[in-house]
Amino acid sequence: MKLQDIYIYPIKSLGGIRLEQTQVGIKGFQWDRRWMLVDENGQFLTQRTIHKMALLQVQLREKGVVVFHKQKPELSLQIPLEPETQHFIPVTVWSDKVEGQIVSPTANQWFSEFLGQPCQLVFMPDFIQRKVDPDYAVNGETVGFADAMPYLLIGQASLDDLNSKLGKPVPMERFRPNMVFSGAEPFEEDTWKEVAIGDCKFKVAKPCARCILTTVDQNTGIKGKEPLKTLATYRTKDQKVLFGQNLIALSTGQVKVGDPVIKK
Repeated sequence: MKLQDIYIYPIKSLGGIRLEQTQVGIKGFQWDRRWMLVDENGQFLTQRTIHKMALLQVQLREKGVVVFHKQKPELSLQIPLEPETQHFIPVTVWSDKVEGQIVSPTANQWFSEFLGQPCQLVFMPDFIQRKVDPDYAVNGETVGFADAMPYLLIGQASLDDLNSKLGKPVPMERFRPNMVFSGAEPFEEDTWKEVAIGDCKFKVAKPCARCILTTVDQNTGIKGKEPLKTLATYRTKDQKVLFGQNLIALSTGQVKVGDPVIKK
């Protein structure tokens, strides 16, 4: 088995970036979900309710990230890697409450105009500690602005199996994985406890429960019924639709496309 794809999502719920290699950290891959959009109350914003967030793509540059509209690339915003303000506000990700650093008034205005509602872009510096659920943590690990876990792993064969049941296949981007591997049977990752990828080791913490975000077309921002409708017919357990496995890094280092994937 080999590592086929690596993805990061610098700004939570916006477009992802495929990389050839990257650094493995305890909170997640370098720059993965370190920025997040929040409303006036500090509540996180996602494609689950604001589908057109799918239309915003992110690119990683040497001095920061660039956000642009997929259909109107001239509509763009440059964001520095270091926030321009020293202002922190309380923000909420599901049941977790942490501090987020306001990036800039310019970013707030740009995103507010695009979304048609007041919002702010916040950043998570390294010193901000958002704990992983202790039921799954090994050494009190922390996570960025991802939903719950630092990493998500999916087998290409699992998506192929799902697509064989759909009238119209869906791309892997609907499921927002960090790592995609090839060379296994469908859903083989369900049986793993630990996995080594390149020089790094990961704990397979728990299956990933899927939501309506998977039904949002990432090119149009239009919500449908698939693939969640079909997935629910054969991947439901305890009233949750499962696809992919959440991971916790047991060691840090680097991974690159082509690295061997070895189950433990």
